[in-house]
Amino acid sequence: MPNFSTQKRLAASVLEVGESRVWINPDPDAAGDIADAITRDDIRSQIEAGNIKAKPKKGNSRARYRARAAKRAYGHKKGPGRRKGAKGSRSPKKEMWMTKIRALRRTLKELREEGDIDRHTYRMLYRKAKGGEYRSTAHLNAYIKAKGLTRSD
Repeated sequence: MPNFSTQKRLAASVLEVGESRVWINPDPDAAGDIADAITRDDIRSQIEAGNIKAKPKKGNSRARYRARAAKRAYGHKKGPGRRKGAKGSRSPKKEMWMTKIRALRRTLKELREEGDIDRHTYRMLYRKAKGGEYRSTAHLNAYIKAKGLTRSD
């Protein structure tokens, strides 16, 4: 098969692709016609004849990257050997506080709306929650039960 470097260069320009994406028909019968094509018009006629084509664009699969990200999302590779920085930098104290206080306040609001605690008890418990007295909603509920602060109608 003859060297079609000129034809490849011209075809790449006409097809607006890189030279590596130009396909030239390996058929020996078409080789003579392609070898004679030395102008852009000749190349266009060979493209119409189907002797020269642009190969499809190649893409890089994202499957491995996505699998790795999915693994990370499920808690993989989070052991002590991979950690850098203090405990507070990986899960900031403020975020932990915000999560806890919102849960406590939500619980207190529900108890007040359901009539389990009166508004004075609600205020007292709310202030204690703000002061960091309760570790969790379970701790708050245990405190309320232990002190007998719920209404018994």
